[in-house]
Amino acid sequence: MELNGTVSIVTGGNGGLGQRICVALAEEGSKCDVSDPAQVESLVSNVEARLGGPDILVNDAAYNKMIQFDDLDGLTYEEWCKILDINLTGPMLTTKAVAPGMRKRGRGRIVNISSIAGFAPSGSSIAYAVSKAGLNHLTRCMAVGLAPEILVNCIAPGQLEGTRATANLDPAFSRQAQLGALLKRSASKDDIADQVVAFCRTDSTTGQNLVIDAGRFFH
Repeated sequence: MELNGTVSIVTGGNGGLGQRICVALAEEGSKCDVSDPAQVESLVSNVEARLGGPDILVNDAAYNKMIQFDDLDGLTYEEWCKILDINLTGPMLTTKAVAPGMRKRGRGRIVNISSIAGFAPSGSSIAYAVSKAGLNHLTRCMAVGLAPEILVNCIAPGQLEGTRATANLDPAFSRQAQLGALLKRSASKDDIADQVVAFCRTDSTTGQNLVIDAGRFFH
């Protein structure tokens, strides 16, 4: 899909990774709007009214909290619901909101930002890992449900630096994740933003989960 002149919604666009994604899309000629998943319906309506509707949706908004896997008391019902609501229900709602307009216009690209925690029992908490596993499979299911007009793909980053999610982690946990990577460093936010652009351009890739993690997880 040619990106010049397209309209994008990027949830979580004021975060460290979201900002890179917004810039990368804008450099290709796409306009970017930052959203809060709680305002999905009004956001999409405003974009439809002002800009003619989004061609691209990037679901980057996420929340995490460090809760050790064996700390089941710390994994409260409230934290479970908050993490699942933001990380999984939010992308489902935004996808449902933009899909009718994209179908009507005959084109659309949706890119979800997941995590390698969605492929293995790892990450900041059980709830976070489960939410990202759900997002990985939501990507596949939505790809089936929205084809052929709308292509849906997912990027699963490893350890990142300079994001709000990283700020919620113990520095020792982050450092251990870096050392566990073959390249002994964090994943590149610019690499992830570039791959978002690539997924928005593609006309033949859908339902895929791509890991960008400096060499930690292989699938």
